[in-house]
Amino acid sequence: MRRPSVLIADDHTIVADGLVKLLSERFNVVASVADGPALVEAADRLRPDIVVTDVNMPSLDGLEALKQLRKRGVTSKFVVLTVHGEPTIAAKAMRAGASAYLLKQSAGEELIDAIDEVLNGRTYLAPAVTKDVLAVFDAGHTNETTLTPRQRDVLRLIVQGRRMKEIAATLDLSTRTVETHKYEMMRTLGVQSTAELVALAVKRGLV
Repeated sequence: MRRPSVLIADDHTIVADGLVKLLSERFNVVASVADGPALVEAADRLRPDIVVTDVNMPSLDGLEALKQLRKRGVTSKFVVLTVHGEPTIAAKAMRAGASAYLLKQSAGEELIDAIDEVLNGRTYLAPAVTKDVLAVFDAGHTNETTLTPRQRDVLRLIVQGRRMKEIAATLDLSTRTVETHKYEMMRTLGVQSTAELVALAVKRGLV
């Protein structure tokens, strides 16, 4: 069975070495880099399943690297591991397309759990920042918006972490129709990522 591939990006050698040792037991660590440009180059070349990255790095921060890689068509899932507990930074990361955000002081088993969640198509927010991040998301979306019953059905299953094909089978719809509902909801609610859609749905009790 193929082990999921992981790329690590952190400019602190001791931290990076510790992550390599920790994750190598469960995953195939394909590279470890120390700055943003190296992250972009390695992720574009290796196309790992998961990128574990810090926010602050030399030359180019982790979130800008994520944006550049998305423009290049790289679909690797990003797990942001940082010392920054500020909810605005966490919200920015999730809006940029990160699939998980957790703090270095809680890294270890929580990091492995977060990667597992992401590999299963779900998102992960560190418990220490979840409430405040949801508040940041909600602050930008104060207008009440009515979703159709079918959109709510789709949203409920997205929040449960179901994949598009699973939702389609459950609701007896085509995968394309489910994706259309998802993107219509994102447009209507003014969100830019699945993570933000889920966070807003939970915060506002839309499901």
